[in-house]
Amino acid sequence: MKLIHKIIPPDKWKLPVIIILGIFVGLSIYLYKISHASSYLSESPKTCLNCHVMQSQYASWFHSSHREQATCNDCHVPHENIAKKYFFKGKDGLRHSTIFTLRKEPQVIMIKEEGIKVVQNNCLRCHDKVNQDVMNNMAVFNKQETRDDKLCWECHREVPHGRVNSLSSSPNALVPELVSPVPDWLKKLME
Repeated sequence: MKLIHKIIPPDKWKLPVIIILGIFVGLSIYLYKISHASSYLSESPKTCLNCHVMQSQYASWFHSSHREQATCNDCHVPHENIAKKYFFKGKDGLRHSTIFTLRKEPQVIMIKEEGIKVVQNNCLRCHDKVNQDVMNNMAVFNKQETRDDKLCWECHREVPHGRVNSLSSSPNALVPELVSPVPDWLKKLME
């Protein structure tokens, strides 16, 4: 009971506190809505379209053979255990959303070192049987040592994104149109 009295402001501060809390809650809900925050909890590849510079990556994946078998998260998020998956997804998503919110997106998307390790592990995880067959055949027929230090995409350069470096590399890519986060009533006020 005494704790509640300490939290409740004096009468002269109640209205300003309610107004400030209302503004804070309102802005939080608005930011949640315009950032499409709930989409980051899904496995949908369309989530990557929240950032406009990812359109060419989405389009190239959409037209690849991987589309039928793998989503973005299948390749770009670790799958060792659920805690590691969601920790990585949260950390990476926070970095992405910060860059997107601050409008600091690079024109050329480059994977980070941590992401390289995750994608490489996922290539090996999904294609384990094929990898073993190739390595065995290389050792038997070519008498060559297998190279574990090579990344899969050093040979398979166009899987699954093709030679995508920027928006200009796929100008005719068919991707869903991005919807403006600005409400209609605010657009009318700005006219």
